[in-house]
Amino acid sequence: MELLVARIVVLLGLAVAVAIVARRLRLPYTVGLALTGFALALARVDVGLELTHEIVFDLILPPLLFEAALNLPWRELKADWPPMLTLATFGVVLCAGVVTAGLVVVFDWPLPPAMAFGSLISATDPIAVIALLREAGVKGRLAILIESESLLNDGAAAVLFSLTLAAFSGAGHIGPWEALRQFAFIAGGGAAIGAIAAGLALLLAGRTDEHLVETAITAVAAYGSFLAADTLGASGVLATVTAGLLLGNFGVLAEPDRPLSLSTQGREFVLAFWEFAAFLANSFVFLLIGLTLAHIGFGGVRTAAGIVALALLGRAAAVYPACLAFARTRWRVSYPQQHFLWWGGLRGALALALALTLAPDAPYRREILVGAFAVVAFSVLIQGLTAGPALKRLGLAPK
Repeated sequence: MELLVARIVVLLGLAVAVAIVARRLRLPYTVGLALTGFALALARVDVGLELTHEIVFDLILPPLLFEAALNLPWRELKADWPPMLTLATFGVVLCAGVVTAGLVVVFDWPLPPAMAFGSLISATDPIAVIALLREAGVKGRLAILIESESLLNDGAAAVLFSLTLAAFSGAGHIGPWEALRQFAFIAGGGAAIGAIAAGLALLLAGRTDEHLVETAITAVAAYGSFLAADTLGASGVLATVTAGLLLGNFGVLAEPDRPLSLSTQGREFVLAFWEFAAFLANSFVFLLIGLTLAHIGFGGVRTAAGIVALALLGRAAAVYPACLAFARTRWRVSYPQQHFLWWGGLRGALALALALTLAPDAPYRREILVGAFAVVAFSVLIQGLTAGPALKRLGLAPK
């Protein structure tokens, strides 16, 4: 236990040092962390931790998702809900379909593993996307669209991935009604659990003015909703996002005189606490991504490059048709914003965690892992480094 604590403290100190150096070099903090982790792995430094499905889902995702949702005003979400939901559902299906078709036609993959990879890579990663927005200083409507999509599109990706796993296991043909039922359970069940957790948290928080107790209640709601939904087979991501949205809009961002709002000191402390928790989670996950990437041999550079190209093509198929549907409405998304929605649709730890859930003897597991790591490496290092210049080139950079 002492050794583990010591390693965590060393990693945290390293993350702080990287943050200071990255700011001075004007390098994205997340990219600096990934490169540092990559260098540590090449130097054969054993940090005693590795990126696993359990670490990402049980430790990293809840604070990042909850903190982001906590700061999303409901009125801004309502203003753009049609394009947001279209991107998070219809866009995910289009992206998965394009990637799946490309793997089958171009790389001659069997359909089940191609579908598995297409589904896990179709959702933009909340961790990577939110970190990118914070680093680039993107605010306003574009930030709301990108961030809300990345928080919500996990539901569609999760059901696609679960249906593909059923095909892997030989569960037989799954009809449209069964697919719809599973989607309703995963997405609707996750949202319902998050709403219940938020409701209980707001009722408990309303009985105290102690800011430490109020913050502890939000922590229980964030992790409790995620773990409860995940245990029941629903979407833990949607559960935590729902809990964060409700707690944020009814308890933290609400006017002080509202019935369920937190105390003034409690609101300030809750926001500061979750901002710090998100910083810690980001620091560890990107260091671990860099460490893991160094141990993956991208055998067949052409194949890896082709899979990255397919992921970019799939993202384009998700963004442009979805935005075209609103071209003549008040929800119109400008072409520069569409271009950044495409280029800023990063993949990260979420895709890796889903890939790591595959059984060791699953067909094409090695190819899926290598492809996922290749796409994540491109997202974090290339897209992450060029996000700032892309914003300036598109005229979207903050003034």
